[in-house]
Amino acid sequence: MAGKQKAGDRIRVAELFAGVGGFRLGLQRASGRKSGFEIVFSDQWEPGRKTQHASNVYVARFGAKGHLNADISMVDVKDIPDHDMLVGGFPCQDYSVASTLRSSKGLVGKKGVLWWQIHRILQDKQKKRPKYLFLENVDRLLGSPVGQRGRDLAVMLRSLDELGYAVEWRVINAADYGMPQRRRRVFILGYLKGTRPYEALRIDTPIGWMTKNGTIAKAFPCIPLDKAAGHFSIARSLEDLSKNFGEQKGVTPFRNCGVMIDGVVFTMKVEPKGEGEVATLRSVLQEEASVPASFHITHADLPQWKYLKGAKQEPRTSAATGHQYAYAEGAMTFPDALDRPSRTIITGEGGRSPSRFKHIILVNGRYRRLTPLELERLNMFPDGHTEGASDNARAFFMGNALVVGVVERIGKALLKAIATK
Repeated sequence: MAGKQKAGDRIRVAELFAGVGGFRLGLQRASGRKSGFEIVFSDQWEPGRKTQHASNVYVARFGAKGHLNADISMVDVKDIPDHDMLVGGFPCQDYSVASTLRSSKGLVGKKGVLWWQIHRILQDKQKKRPKYLFLENVDRLLGSPVGQRGRDLAVMLRSLDELGYAVEWRVINAADYGMPQRRRRVFILGYLKGTRPYEALRIDTPIGWMTKNGTIAKAFPCIPLDKAAGHFSIARSLEDLSKNFGEQKGVTPFRNCGVMIDGVVFTMKVEPKGEGEVATLRSVLQEEASVPASFHITHADLPQWKYLKGAKQEPRTSAATGHQYAYAEGAMTFPDALDRPSRTIITGEGGRSPSRFKHIILVNGRYRRLTPLELERLNMFPDGHTEGASDNARAFFMGNALVVGVVERIGKALLKAIATK
């Protein structure tokens, strides 16, 4: 059984897949002077890159103490300090499992899949297992893979259940809660058996926890859209879930909000409870006089931008096979609206080349791209956080990052949930 956290205790945090430190920033902002979160370990590794730009930015902002720039699969768990909470925005991959003959651990995850590195750390820290988990992923996790809708989340939840955790999750669009970017992500919290949130969840009703009393519900109020929560058991072997959970045709059983405890999932659809004023794209723009000329769209390039952003219905030919086919797509908003939250930032936001998905705004009669400073503000990072890297790299960082304000709000609610009086 995990021990209770006392008021005033620092929560020691290990941050995996750290990027340029969005989780760390949010947890720092959630912390008070006397209590809160303390990062004791971090790791950031970008495979296939000679220069580790994100790790360099992380160290430049937070220092090298406790930080690794290494493939986490090559890190011995013994070299990771004991910690109270593990956090990370792990990549969305295929989370299925595979049998191993005569293996002491029975089942192992697919090689190279980073979820199983989280699992490995939790499993091997058996004597001092982290009491809390705080994870982030793209919302398509709830329905992946296409051939077995919901299987990946089911495998994750069951693997955590076997390690002694109860779990809650919610898909949150940052713009629904007054933040300047429409960015939908699933946030997952885990509580080890014996912790205060685990025991509180056990005695609450699933709907009560999901919509009113739970940590995420406290941070992000919501309204239930279903009259009752759907529920089903995942108390099966990981191998069975991996092979048989989900249907090839149909929809995922996981809704945008849910909890899992003792191998039973409760899930329902909720909508955000409005909070009034909303931040807009206009609110993050820097002074126009300070925008470098390279971000403005030339007259020569403007027709290509308009073409790529516009609706199309035209014949095309496959370069690989020579097959002709009818191609159609709808129009993108051009230019992007300044009086509402921005669209989701993508990793390919940088660079001058015309693109369908990059943001283009119109200011004082001139079209231009968003600057690295504006991209940082859309994710609620400090101005200049990624300075020192190229403009393209800075845009890539923000396309991979999370909205810091979401982590901050959940962090504050979590501190209240885990502290005893």
